[in-house]
Amino acid sequence: MRRLALTLALFGAPAFAALAPGAKAPDFTTRGAIAGKIFNVTLSEQLKRGPVVLYFFPAAFTSGCNAEARAFADKVGEFRAAGATVIGMSADPVEQLRKFSATECAGKFAVASAGPGVIRGFDVAFPRQIQGRSVSSRTSYVIARDGRVAFVHSDMNPAEHVSTTLAAVKKLPRAR
Repeated sequence: MRRLALTLALFGAPAFAALAPGAKAPDFTTRGAIAGKIFNVTLSEQLKRGPVVLYFFPAAFTSGCNAEARAFADKVGEFRAAGATVIGMSADPVEQLRKFSATECAGKFAVASAGPGVIRGFDVAFPRQIQGRSVSSRTSYVIARDGRVAFVHSDMNPAEHVSTTLAAVKKLPRAR
């Protein structure tokens, strides 16, 4: 079993997040950007508005991450209609994410810089470096308004992250 886990980690198989549904999501404040403008992002403040889809991605301006950002941007109206806020997170510096927010995210949702504490707190550290630097795994969390994890999708393939998180958001009870 240990050999299988090591093999999966080395060859890019799906990542598995440790925060299970029902766990309390760690609060954080970091810098992020939307439409090229930098601002502070605090999870607890975002949750006051409704559920949050917090999706971690390995690195801005890479093919899978670009495709995933565009897919979230295409569906952000549906997330908002369901009462949710989308926030992308990566270990990239905020200056890189400032550009990424304006181009790949089409200015439609925020992306924020996940420092080591956030990556540890959400247990999304990828087991190896990419291009000589630490990155996060591709893991999407739906966090309910009460701060608890309602849904997790962890897979290095970006294909299902948008559809699965949108379906999970639509199943959440709506605040009156």
